Amino acid sequence: MPRIALDAMGGDYAPAATIAGALLALGELPASTTIQLVGREDEIRAELQRQGGVPAAYESRVEIVHAPDVIEMTDKPSVAVRSKRESSMVVGLRMQADGQSDAFVSAGNTGAQMAASTVILRLHEGLTRPAIGTLVPTDRGVPLVMLDSGANVDCSPQELLQFGWLGAVYAEDILGRTNPAIGLLSVGEEPEKGSLAVKEAHALLAASGLNFVGNVEGHDIPHGTCAHGALDVVVCDGFTGNVVLKLYESVAPMIFGLLVKFDVKQDGLESLLAMFDYAQYGGAPLLGVRGVSIICHGKSSPTAIKNALHVASLAIAHDMSAHIGRSLRAAPVVHGAS
Repeated sequence: MPRIALDAMGGDYAPAATIAGALLALGELPASTTIQLVGREDEIRAELQRQGGVPAAYESRVEIVHAPDVIEMTDKPSVAVRSKRESSMVVGLRMQADGQSDAFVSAGNTGAQMAASTVILRLHEGLTRPAIGTLVPTDRGVPLVMLDSGANVDCSPQELLQFGWLGAVYAEDILGRTNPAIGLLSVGEEPEKGSLAVKEAHALLAASGLNFVGNVEGHDIPHGTCAHGALDVVVCDGFTGNVVLKLYESVAPMIFGLLVKFDVKQDGLESLLAMFDYAQYGGAPLLGVRGVSIICHGKSSPTAIKNALHVASLAIAHDMSAHIGRSLRAAPVVHGAS
């Protein structure tokens, strides 16, 4: 029976949004799935009551796990993880490490979640850092995965190679892509273009055995294609990825606002705008840890939480963490990274 621990206290709108999202998810997730609400028990029970309680048909699929502390958005990640060991985030992740849960979802402090996940769940052998894999919409009608999108500001060539392996597994397991095409984000298609780290990473990816299609540019991402065809994974450092992601999130609302301002017909525009709504993708997995840790936007709505629980469910169903471990063991070029 899959068990997903949800940080009920994490996020700007917790616990109302997290609990509402959990209730929405119960009706859509497989009937064998249990959602573990982790946080201050009295606040969780009060919010459940305010929202009408858990429907009788789902009562057996909801657990409340008491955790008296909360890691705030303003807390320094490393300090918070050490000093708030009974926080909803640390307790939820520890449950997974102890075999009492199969996945963890939080809209709380991202830095703290990355630090706690790395310390508590640990990294797969051969990795030096985890990466956040974010789904990005394209006009192909299907998203691609971009990583890293914020976990690591500076990355070595070897780490960019590792991200390629992580992204390949995610694209295969969650997006259903066979032999996913992987591109390296740079300032030109030619192998000699880009920073020193990007140029060295290009050579490593080309020799990796992955379906590496070479360098891709920013304008390739919205189309999900490049000069060599379809594009499933884009590899970059976390600084670049986060800038791209934030720009992406702002463009659609800006265009929509301009269309409204100039009184352009709005038929179908709402559905187009929804393609760029982070809530539709729910959360981004922290790839590389030995387990499932889903990072959500701090302003996550109930819909975003519900969809993040779906991502966690898929990761469990595909045993994605074990798949990553197998892929890394089969890729000797990844081992020995320093």
